[in-house]
Amino acid sequence: MIFDITSDKLHEECGVFGVFSRQDPAVAITTYNGLFSLQHRGQESAGITVSDGKVMDVKKGMGLVSHVFRDGVPSQQGHLSIGHVRYSTTGSSLPVNTQPLLVSYAGGQISLAHNGNLTNALKIRKQLEAAGSVFQTTMDSEVIVNLIARSGQSCVEEQIKESLAKIEGAYCLVIMTKDKLIGVRDPQGFRPLCLGKLLNGYVIASESCALDTVGAEFIRDIEPGEMVVIDDNGVTSHFLTKKAPKALCVFEYIYFARSDSRMDGQSVYQARLAMGRQLARESKFKADLVISVPDSGTTAALGYSSESGIPFAEGLIKNRYIGRTFIQPEQKKREKSVKMKLNAIRSVVKGKSLIMVDDSIVRGTTSGKIVHLLKEAGATAIHMCVSSPPITDPCFYGIDTSVRKELIASTKSVEEIRQFIGADSLHYLSAEGLCQAIKGVPSKDMCYACFTGRYPGCTPNDEDCGGNKYVFEQH
Repeated sequence: MIFDITSDKLHEECGVFGVFSRQDPAVAITTYNGLFSLQHRGQESAGITVSDGKVMDVKKGMGLVSHVFRDGVPSQQGHLSIGHVRYSTTGSSLPVNTQPLLVSYAGGQISLAHNGNLTNALKIRKQLEAAGSVFQTTMDSEVIVNLIARSGQSCVEEQIKESLAKIEGAYCLVIMTKDKLIGVRDPQGFRPLCLGKLLNGYVIASESCALDTVGAEFIRDIEPGEMVVIDDNGVTSHFLTKKAPKALCVFEYIYFARSDSRMDGQSVYQARLAMGRQLARESKFKADLVISVPDSGTTAALGYSSESGIPFAEGLIKNRYIGRTFIQPEQKKREKSVKMKLNAIRSVVKGKSLIMVDDSIVRGTTSGKIVHLLKEAGATAIHMCVSSPPITDPCFYGIDTSVRKELIASTKSVEEIRQFIGADSLHYLSAEGLCQAIKGVPSKDMCYACFTGRYPGCTPNDEDCGGNKYVFEQH
């Protein structure tokens, strides 16, 4: 039995990175450094493809970036490279499903890395299989390269545009030919993607924090529905034919993105501080200390402390040397496993009433264990604050959420959840408060479906909606 303390969190799918530089012979190293800064977006596998203009070479495997490339990045020198870190939302966590994909077709070689989830991929895959296409993975991403290979257009840009016209759902792509780097963001912009400038080249990345890591200057966010092409002629911009309302995932600001990133003009750190301040204004809880569930609740907890005047303290310590999962074969050990990931600082919390801030409650199991842990350490009261509204509905756009019945807020009221986790009080940030906190992006341009059940794309009853990550292994 594998117990994962992060199982009570939402999980992002992937991070993508690409670099084009004629003057940098070590683009694979640049890609490695970029992926390292995007590791929070996926920890199951990693990969890098490099091109010298004639030959492409890919190296990928299961595990963290540091593990996959412990013996070095692809040895080939080149001026083009793309990379990928993965958390699976469609297709099992298996070596065959690692990215980037590298394929050969009539137009040459192409390598692709994908962040997101395609909501009509099963339908298209069945059509392609019926027409003779062969698939080697169980990922929705492979549908895209098959569509590109079957396109009747003469240049790769038009092949991509024709293929993506058939696709629905969320996708940020970095695509590499032997001499071009291409970045594409879906028409609704569910996932972030940005463009940066190196001294002698360009970078495309899921988040701006990756640009900082490799010394690239942030140019701008890639627009929803935009395809950016980088080659020896510089940067050109094209737009897909589909038009749709913007729907950037609000959880990028709440949890997924690194705090030092900026997305669509909004500082993630400042948004999270504002969420904490708004929580303080809404809840009006009184206590001796504000603490966070590290690390996801820390910035909001600092905002709560600043607004309320209640001191912030480290009440919980995170063991940073434990991987995402660890084996706990006996039930008694599983019940104590939270202590391997988090431990209460008894000298801080004993005899104190606490306001505990976290970003979300998914199933409620981990929150309950943390409340119990703090009370065991002598805390007199736990007032829990959550910097997002209750999660009542699953996501179909690139987040591995539970089925609806496993989301605690879909079946229980706030009071019932409070009782379930054992907290003395519980307050969720209101939807209105969340909108106010993210001042840089209009609420109409974001997706709130996990809180409202109002989906900007397909409906959850559609066969292809992506609610089952193993759909291609079962059809």
